[in-house]
Amino acid sequence: MKRLFAALALTLLSLPAWAEVDIAEITSPEGITAWLVEEHEIPFTALELRFRGGTSLDPEDKRGAVYLMTGLLEEGAGDLDARSYARALEEVAASIGYDANSDYVSISARFLTENRDEAVALLRQAIHAPRFDPEAVERVRAQVLSGLSSDLKRPNAIASNAFSQMAFDGHPYGSDGKGTLESVAALSREDLLAAHGAVFARDRLYIGAVGDITAEELGKLVDDLLADLPESGAPIPPLAKVDITGGTTVIDFDTPQSVAVFGQQGIDRDDPDFFAAYILNQILGGGSFESRLMQEVREKRGLTYGVYTYLAPRDLAALYMGGVASANNRMAETVEVIRAEWADLAENGVTQDELDKAKTYLTGAYPLRFDGNARIAGIMVGMQMQGLPIDYIATRNDMVNAVTLDEINRVASELLRPEQLHFVVVGRPDGLDSDAIQ
Repeated sequence: MKRLFAALALTLLSLPAWAEVDIAEITSPEGITAWLVEEHEIPFTALELRFRGGTSLDPEDKRGAVYLMTGLLEEGAGDLDARSYARALEEVAASIGYDANSDYVSISARFLTENRDEAVALLRQAIHAPRFDPEAVERVRAQVLSGLSSDLKRPNAIASNAFSQMAFDGHPYGSDGKGTLESVAALSREDLLAAHGAVFARDRLYIGAVGDITAEELGKLVDDLLADLPESGAPIPPLAKVDITGGTTVIDFDTPQSVAVFGQQGIDRDDPDFFAAYILNQILGGGSFESRLMQEVREKRGLTYGVYTYLAPRDLAALYMGGVASANNRMAETVEVIRAEWADLAENGVTQDELDKAKTYLTGAYPLRFDGNARIAGIMVGMQMQGLPIDYIATRNDMVNAVTLDEINRVASELLRPEQLHFVVVGRPDGLDSDAIQ
């Protein structure tokens, strides 16, 4: 029977896309706010918790502590060691996942209604009483170190890390949140306990729940789970200064194909021009085969299999980023074409036809994001963290459609800065040298 419930829980992760998402804001008896979508047809709930700060909370000499600590939350808690804890989760057909990035630590839990109390009790132990047993610490540490060692040999990771260091020198964003080989190797159990105390506090908590649970039940659940957390955690770092100048940085790496990460100053999520910038990115390089960069770099010239751009508004800074890979003897031309398109769009803007097609794509694809309880819970928590209104899902496409041609072309001229665009290229590209302004 338990295996049947486990199979059911996994099946529920792929529910059909919802036509309408009715979100209610609830406040628990202890004053904790959460967003809830009730759906009682299937006895299953997805719960998403996020704690703002993430790996950016690490002290400079303890980089990787939050990441390692997060990876250990499922490795035993309370009276249960790692194996016993995993077995207990399996017995109640519950799934709990943990992740950490530069802006937050996330916990994603999924459980059946009939096993809700048992699943939440196990989650509570992981949040409040992780064991950090020596054997578990060394096992997970070894996994992290293995990943860091692999990153030293991966061109994409090398390029991304180098770009971050250049753009955010001296800020936590400028170094890998997973740490370095040296910093992770030196972390102690006391460092992990300190990281735990830095992250888990009520002043940085966001909650979303979707499924077979009422507002009253959710209020009791979050109080039982989180009300006795400390009121505050470690201070959030200050805003990051984006320090990017135009040019090229080449990092020598023995490979027949060069990889490039490129970017410039971006736009904040709460900027009034964000939707115009969002549509602009779709037209320039937002992943569609119809984007200008895909047409110019791949279709017309065959310089790459793929090129993409994306807006990266983070909590403490915003970038406008992109990536491409090309043969060493063609990377210089690839960089030249991307720079030219960047400059052309800044100077001449987009056409009405491009704007209309981008709107059609973005508004049509949006409902496809809501393809299950867990996805919706995650979207709701993201909305809270970004300060979006509770009716955002219902109004988002209207805001996309409201962007005019004059507006998007003004934003193109203001946002796109060809003179600031910097490429970090990893490989041995012919005819491309560091600090060469194209």
